[in-house]
Amino acid sequence: MVERARRILRDVPVFDGHNDYPWQVRELAKGDITALDLRQPQKALHTDFARLARGGVGAQFWSVYVPSTLQGTTAVTATLEQIDVVHRMVARYPDRLELALTSADVERIQKSGKIASLIGMEGGHSIDGSLGTLRMMYRLGARYMTLTHSLNVPWADSATDTPVHGGLSPFGEQVIQEMNRLGMLVDLSHVSPETMADAIRVSQAPVFFSHSSARALANVPRNVPDDVLSQMPKNGGVVMVTFVPGFISQEMADFNVRENAERTRLTAVADSTTDSITRGVEMWRSANTPPRATIIQVADHIDHIRKVAGIDHIGLGGDFDGITQVVLGLEDVSTYPDLMVELLRREYSDEDVRKIAGKNIMRVLKRAEEVARTGR
Repeated sequence: MVERARRILRDVPVFDGHNDYPWQVRELAKGDITALDLRQPQKALHTDFARLARGGVGAQFWSVYVPSTLQGTTAVTATLEQIDVVHRMVARYPDRLELALTSADVERIQKSGKIASLIGMEGGHSIDGSLGTLRMMYRLGARYMTLTHSLNVPWADSATDTPVHGGLSPFGEQVIQEMNRLGMLVDLSHVSPETMADAIRVSQAPVFFSHSSARALANVPRNVPDDVLSQMPKNGGVVMVTFVPGFISQEMADFNVRENAERTRLTAVADSTTDSITRGVEMWRSANTPPRATIIQVADHIDHIRKVAGIDHIGLGGDFDGITQVVLGLEDVSTYPDLMVELLRREYSDEDVRKIAGKNIMRVLKRAEEVARTGR
């Protein structure tokens, strides 16, 4: 089945929804892409060209994430710097990467043997409440925007903040409409269920989740509830199943809750310091062995989304280089074929696997372009 999986990915390469390598360039190398050379093995990272090739990756949304604690013009500047990282990546590796602005670009670049490189903004704080900034980000190459990150924005509620708007504000609806007009994908990872519902109601184009899994299997705010999954067939959207252990395994999610509670307790101790809190958490972890999320559980999430939403509404968004722990069996970008093997073992057809690998997200991208072109 391994060769069958690889044959499928030669036909339809993996089109992944979310990779945070540009953030690692910022954090680990102060923006110096030469310091994390993708031509060389990057043992501290999940991504390099050799592993991308083994993984059958043919298109990648590179996240231009900046923390939601950055606000205003500071967030805009940081996002521009991250977009610059992607442009410099493409310029440094012209034989391996090419910037893709359209679905036609993706298809052409894949046929050339290079990785089609798209840009995804992770959080509405990156536009500082400005439709003009949104439009300019699009002109610089951004082809999706996650409406929020971990904190609310002034026009939309996050999944992990106290609700303020009950979903989208009237201006938030304008943001969706402008994204539709541009052809920018509406990404609902990180947003509250109410924001999900409002975005699906307002958007003329399919929505998508760049890196989320099924809440029915791992009950965390970042995952997609069944009532939203059930709307995907009518909307046409796609859920890009992510490999974040705490979003895959309920046991891992519960462990994370207990660890965070211990961190909170240690923080409240008189005279606590960053070092004392870190040491305390490390001691707690040594006494409490964490569980491991597995590739089997990732396939279970795909099974569940297929059952509720259908095979046409599933993709992959690994979140590699944005996670500090990995799923057992999905340790880096080379492992996508192993997941395909597991799906084939579960009697997914070759065409099912093609859809999950890349055809579904390509359909969403093409439909968003059609809406931008025709207005409907």
